[in-house]
Amino acid sequence: MYYKGVYHLFYQHNPLAATFGDIIVWAHSVSYDLINWIHLNNALEPSGPYDINSCWSGSATILPGDKPAILYTGIDHNKNEVQNLAKPKNLTDTFLREWEKHPQNPVMTPPSGVEEDNFRDPSTAWHGKDGKWRVIVGAQNGDEGKTILYQSEDFVNWTVNPNPFFATDNTGVCECPDFFPVYINSTNGVDTSVDNSSVRHVLKISYLTKHHDYYFLGKYVSDKEKFVPDVEFTGTSLDLRFDYGKFYASKSFFDYAKNRRILWGWVNESDSTQNDIEKGWAGLQVIYCNSMFSLLILVSARLRYILKNVEPCQLSLTLSIFENYPWNWKMFFRLANLSGFSIKFIAYIILLVSNTSPTLPT
Repeated sequence: MYYKGVYHLFYQHNPLAATFGDIIVWAHSVSYDLINWIHLNNALEPSGPYDINSCWSGSATILPGDKPAILYTGIDHNKNEVQNLAKPKNLTDTFLREWEKHPQNPVMTPPSGVEEDNFRDPSTAWHGKDGKWRVIVGAQNGDEGKTILYQSEDFVNWTVNPNPFFATDNTGVCECPDFFPVYINSTNGVDTSVDNSSVRHVLKISYLTKHHDYYFLGKYVSDKEKFVPDVEFTGTSLDLRFDYGKFYASKSFFDYAKNRRILWGWVNESDSTQNDIEKGWAGLQVIYCNSMFSLLILVSARLRYILKNVEPCQLSLTLSIFENYPWNWKMFFRLANLSGFSIKFIAYIILLVSNTSPTLPT
């Protein structure tokens, strides 16, 4: 989250050991440049019946009046997963050191058709055209993974939509859902609440059974409160992923200062439990940079888009229609240089998805 000139990183932390445990808290660090970090006291710790067994993952949203709010999953006294609300105690403190939990917690409980122990990770909320807030929560029912949409006028009292926002068969729980718009014809990021003809939408899902982060390009049908992907999930190598290594439970946020969307992710390092204990930590928080640039191509009969990261230490999701893309030799060589792929490979991809060729200098 970016708030009054300060970047905030909230992350899952076991204060009692280097490995995952029975009590998880929200650790908190702040930075002015995303490189140098100041570690603060924990932002959220178990305290009430709604989160007494852990404060699991969630998201921050900036409400009107520049007021941050956190929705997070609490493991309650029955070991069920519920969603809770917390707000800063002192808005003049740009480090937001102290947070207060809302007296009405929990603000969301598992609805019908959702397993009580697989209902977690509320997304950043977006503001609809009707003035209501919307948020999605990851869930599971049997082998079906789904995201459930909630609406609220005041960010406290939430109403569940009876139909899944998005669902996939044979995937298990949809963890850490992330939903946001991307400009069609610009590399700038865009606020999560923007919904007009200049954007399309991305839904990211962390599938626990697959241990990977997948994303879908598609259309947000706001009047029906659902997301329609361009291509359905297949469970094969054709599905789109942010990264093809150890990268999971990612989360993006819009950086108002630089009009960019930044993507965080968790890397578990593939170490053994004993290795984690010996070094004193388990996993890393990473941010996408050009050194990790990935060129991901979606080829379909209807749409041909490219997703690319084009600026250092920032994620820019750019959807460009290839038929109308002005491929020239400068862009051709720049893409090859940034991606690390050979010029021959880039030329092949462009020919494959657009049936056009860059104009090379003579």
